[in-house]
Amino acid sequence: MRIKINNIKENPASLLRRAGYTFQRHAGGEMSFIRPLAQSGYPRFHIYARLENDCLLINIHLDQKKETYGNSTRHHGEYEDDGALKEEVKRIEMIIS
Repeated sequence: MRIKINNIKENPASLLRRAGYTFQRHAGGEMSFIRPLAQSGYPRFHIYARLENDCLLINIHLDQKKETYGNSTRHHGEYEDDGALKEEVKRIEMIIS
């Protein structure tokens, strides 16, 4: 699911920290952030964010559990804009906007 936040005046990492996210790593031209929902680390919300001019572009999904395919780029994720993911997007927009 994608979110676009216009007119960003603050560092993206600071904005997402305010929403409860932890910086994980740089992945290509994007920054990766996570917000675990359980002490074990999964399920968790996972964000890839990048700046484009003064807009913050966010791609968010819900990782249900750790990858099990032997390939760390594939995992059990939810990308649909309903349920918990839809509620999380609303929460992020309220905090950041």
